[in-house]
Amino acid sequence: MHIDEQTIIYFGCLVVAVILHEISHGVVALCFGDRTAKDAGRLTLNPVAHVDPFGTLILPAMGAIVGLPVFGYAKPVPVNPGSLHKPRRDMVYVSIAGPATNLTLMAAAAFAARAAFENGPQVFTYDQLPLATRVLFSFAMVNLLLGVFNLLPIPPLDGSALLERMLPARWLPQWYKFRPYGLLLIVVLVFMTGALAKLLNPLQDRLFDWVFQ
Repeated sequence: MHIDEQTIIYFGCLVVAVILHEISHGVVALCFGDRTAKDAGRLTLNPVAHVDPFGTLILPAMGAIVGLPVFGYAKPVPVNPGSLHKPRRDMVYVSIAGPATNLTLMAAAAFAARAAFENGPQVFTYDQLPLATRVLFSFAMVNLLLGVFNLLPIPPLDGSALLERMLPARWLPQWYKFRPYGLLLIVVLVFMTGALAKLLNPLQDRLFDWVFQ
């Protein structure tokens, strides 16, 4: 199978984005008193420490093959809520740190890509853009997809952790029964119903228009 340059750029951006996503969880947990991620060696830029076989490799590869957005997730950093100063409150901050990091990186990369486009050579197709501009835009796009994707309230995504901490205690037993089926639901949403593409494609289009028009 031929892998084009743009796919390589996207995968490279994805690896960087998911690493920074996971490190942010560990850093925020550390700030609130939990050293679990630090002691486990997860506050590192080494991608090997963060790769999840399905989320980092299989899911984005399947997306690329079938022409869907390239997105995924990394192996969750270990967090011990009991070590946090105020576990229920602090876990909300720990959970939101990943998507917030991605959306912040998206904004920074989008501004940089727009500036590079406005000050670069006049081109007529995306492929004619300078490599640096395409990398910046790809990094913005990947972080947009990761940020929104991880906010979905489906285990093991960050949005599910936020939802779990907002649910009434009496609902938690049923929630715990649902959690093991989260990955299956993700696969259904992505590859069988196209629901996720309907959510993400308009966001991609808006970002593209903002940067290049």
